[in-house]
Amino acid sequence: MRTSARVSIAAIVLGLLVIAALYLLRPGALPHGKDSPHPASNDIISRGEYLARAGDCVACHTMPNGPAFAGGRAMPTPFGNLYVPNITPDDETGIGQWTPDDFYRMMHTGVSKDGTLLYPAMPFASYTQVTRTDSDAIFAYLMSVTPVKQKNREHELRFPYNNRELLLGWRTLYFKEGEYKPDHSQSAEWNRGAYLVKGLGHCAMCHTAVNALGGSSESKAFEGGMIPNQNWYAPSLTSNREAGLGDWKIQDIADLLQVGVSHRGTVYGPMAEVVYNSLQYLTDEDAKAMAVYLKALPQKDSTPPPSSQARLVSPEIMEVGRRVYAAQCAVCHGAEGQGQAPSYPPLSGNQSITMESPVNSIRMVLNGGYPPGTRKNPRPHGMPPFSHILNDNEVAAAVTYIRVAWGNNGTPVNPSQVNDLRRLLPE
Repeated sequence: MRTSARVSIAAIVLGLLVIAALYLLRPGALPHGKDSPHPASNDIISRGEYLARAGDCVACHTMPNGPAFAGGRAMPTPFGNLYVPNITPDDETGIGQWTPDDFYRMMHTGVSKDGTLLYPAMPFASYTQVTRTDSDAIFAYLMSVTPVKQKNREHELRFPYNNRELLLGWRTLYFKEGEYKPDHSQSAEWNRGAYLVKGLGHCAMCHTAVNALGGSSESKAFEGGMIPNQNWYAPSLTSNREAGLGDWKIQDIADLLQVGVSHRGTVYGPMAEVVYNSLQYLTDEDAKAMAVYLKALPQKDSTPPPSSQARLVSPEIMEVGRRVYAAQCAVCHGAEGQGQAPSYPPLSGNQSITMESPVNSIRMVLNGGYPPGTRKNPRPHGMPPFSHILNDNEVAAAVTYIRVAWGNNGTPVNPSQVNDLRRLLPE
């Protein structure tokens, strides 16, 4: 037999063995346990509602203008569309036949009731840190909401990503199972914040760069990254040159999380949705605990600041940017970029303006945006869009101007970066 034929046969045999091993490693359904002997108390249901909001469950599991938790919402990914399931207590199409054990296994291990492996768009890699008690409370709350009969929609993923058995490989590389373990060298407040940030808040899902396999490195947690398919950049929480929380006051961080605006900045884009659906409902104590934990994150400014050469801007472009700024921006943000906090954020000294990625600044100028309406700020001030009155050169000049004026140490933006975002915006 020729060598090439032997190699081919060996490869086929090896492939069959891998497939067989993956099949045998598939988890099955849990044995049917006893039903809960007592209905959940109102206190547990209320606590579950609070925790479900902290976990932002409604954001993904609810279609716009649809019934809460009934699923069906498309979640675009680089591998195709996922469709979020119905988690109302409907017996046929929801989780009406689930038990607390089923729900905890799903939260803790990313395995559904029937043994199906969940795609990591469901943040089980974070939710695994949620305690059994909190998981049971969330389940009790979900079982108390109105059942909705709405069949789940099949995912639309490309080959080979539509093969769930391959998730065993992803889980081996990127998933570490385990409830949150308190760090006894830290305060109770710090530990509460860490539990919320790393677990229910699943903040690392956006604030950590994702690789081509949809995974992220724990060593790079919270170091920032582009949010897949949303064209927004989630800034690093570990760099004072980006989110810059290290030199913020605790109250300013807590306000940004809970109110949506603070004296140091304002949330827009995907983070505005998180505040609207989730963080505004936190107690003051929990918002402060998250702020304490986030402020204490070790700083990792691994990349050097831009050189003076990289920051050079031609006088002509600066003049175009200055004129656009004076005509369109100064009335709210001030002639010197000082802002009118907290309604109109400062641009001078604002790290979110000068960070390496200019994506968010360009998007704000093109599309404008509103901070979320929250219980502590029900009527926020918004920013109008300028995409219809400014061309790519003018937007690039204006963003360049605010990134380098008033002592800001950002780098210039070119018109092609603006054009790419103008064309790629999903709206």
